[in-house]
Amino acid sequence: MTHYKSNLRDMFFNLFEVNRVQDHLGTGPYEQMDADSAKDVLREVDRLAREDFAASFVAGDRTPLQLDAENGEVTLPKEINETLDAFFDNDWHLLYVPPHLGGYGASPSITWSASELLLGANASAMLYTAGPFFATILDSVCNDEQRTRFVEPMIEHKWGATMVLTEPEAGSDVGAGRAKAVDNGDGTWTITGNKRFITSGDFDWPDNVIHLVLARPEGAGPGTKGLSLYVVPKYWVNEDGSLGERNGVWVRAIEDKMGIKASATAELYFSDTDVPARGILVGEVHDGIAQMFRVIEYARMLVGTKAISTLSTGYLNALEYAKERVQGPDLKKAMDKTAPRVEIMRHPDVRRNLMMQKAHVEGMRALVMYTGWVQDQIAMARHNGDDEAAEGWEQMNDLLLPMVKGYGSEKSYELLAVALQVFGGSGFTRDVPLEQYIRDAKIDTLYEGTTGIQGMDLFFRKIGKDQGATLTRLLTEVQNFAKDGKPDDGLQAERQRLATALEDVQGMLGSLVQFLGEDLYKVGLSTTPFLMSLSEVVVGWLSLRGADVALTQLNSEDVSDADRDFYTGKVAAARWFAHNVLPQLSSRREIMAATSMEVMEVADAAF
Repeated sequence: MTHYKSNLRDMFFNLFEVNRVQDHLGTGPYEQMDADSAKDVLREVDRLAREDFAASFVAGDRTPLQLDAENGEVTLPKEINETLDAFFDNDWHLLYVPPHLGGYGASPSITWSASELLLGANASAMLYTAGPFFATILDSVCNDEQRTRFVEPMIEHKWGATMVLTEPEAGSDVGAGRAKAVDNGDGTWTITGNKRFITSGDFDWPDNVIHLVLARPEGAGPGTKGLSLYVVPKYWVNEDGSLGERNGVWVRAIEDKMGIKASATAELYFSDTDVPARGILVGEVHDGIAQMFRVIEYARMLVGTKAISTLSTGYLNALEYAKERVQGPDLKKAMDKTAPRVEIMRHPDVRRNLMMQKAHVEGMRALVMYTGWVQDQIAMARHNGDDEAAEGWEQMNDLLLPMVKGYGSEKSYELLAVALQVFGGSGFTRDVPLEQYIRDAKIDTLYEGTTGIQGMDLFFRKIGKDQGATLTRLLTEVQNFAKDGKPDDGLQAERQRLATALEDVQGMLGSLVQFLGEDLYKVGLSTTPFLMSLSEVVVGWLSLRGADVALTQLNSEDVSDADRDFYTGKVAAARWFAHNVLPQLSSRREIMAATSMEVMEVADAAF
């Protein structure tokens, strides 16, 4: 029996009932895939996830990767390669590729839905499929010659790909990177240095792996502005796209990790000796950090989606167990020694734990689905020639990404422990998948920028770059929903909770602005709590927006029994979030307003 439990019904609810993606699917840039086709695709991806991807989940965790130190090459467990066969042999990679490169033309909202299914079933395997998608990013920043040489073969031949930023002494501080690039005078560059924590740094399934490497050209200035982006292939790629000799990029080591063990997280060495590491400057322009940020933004969305999908299957496993496990009498009959034993689903604390998981995972899925919808609007606006609207949607996407990644990863990791708790002692064993879920999910709070970095990015970069205009636009949407309900719509108390939480988050923003004029350390002490709070307001809004749709459906005459249960659950989860999570923002606002410098002034030795 597969470990993975999907929630296609909730996915369809968000896509087609709340966000109404059918209004733009089958038109403009998405004319190749209408709503019916998208549903068929997602049903088949769901099958792929539950069967082929889930099948290698345990083996990938328990069968070590093999590194040939002499050749710097990694061999995957056969089960992972079989999963990649199922994915690539059936051309599922084309779902993520635009039509002009031979892809299926699926919108971001549909591709992220498919990604949720595959990431939840086996994130390690899914990470190896990134090559064709990285090719689409490279396509947007390279020149025509590089498109023929790299982009088209990456898709046609299903090559692997990596993003190569981190160095042993330059992790989150990317601008401190010391990898060097020397112009060879023939259109190529020699890259030297060491990089670490490189996801999918090498693997034996594809014929080639394309590394997108940040390095500093000789004579370039310090910091991130001095970095350029290079294509450095494992095997040299000739001008016609055919493979040449082995290039001088080698795997020196594979990290021995807590989780996602089937993912080859590698230390890479770029040589300038007998077999030098040669690369090509992307787009023939020195604009590395801006180019790489396109990859980083994709990766942050991927990480948040991965985390939330893992929590979803963790919750659904816990729910199934709670409905089957018989333990103890009903609480109201606890003193009656003859009372029948009941399923633990009947115990109040277990139900509280389950509703906590349900409310968060469905609210955070709504956040991912809404962000995918926003990304749909970018391409629609570009297609319609409305660059101003497209820029507005791009800024909205930028604002949402720290919430998807930062809040999504933190809450998912926290609540996976709650899911494990439902299993009791059995959850601490390998007999159920929760212990692996937890190990695999912790990385989500760390890579592509820790939660602390997401908080600072949200305030200084995403809010600060347009003086809060995009945030104001988002919060106006929340405010309008909070005040626009009718007295008899069934959500008045929850709308009031949302309105109060909105006031609280606006008060926190006011404190942050005040701190800018007092002491920057106070800002640094407060950005992560602000990220959590803003995310909860947005998740609360999206949850109640879904509940509003669900209540409308419940009032219709032709709702089925199964749909009635589903819609009832949507309303209950949204109400629980409004009454149990949103009120916490008031105390958080008070705490933030009283932020002092005490923690910064405590002597290091006192810690």
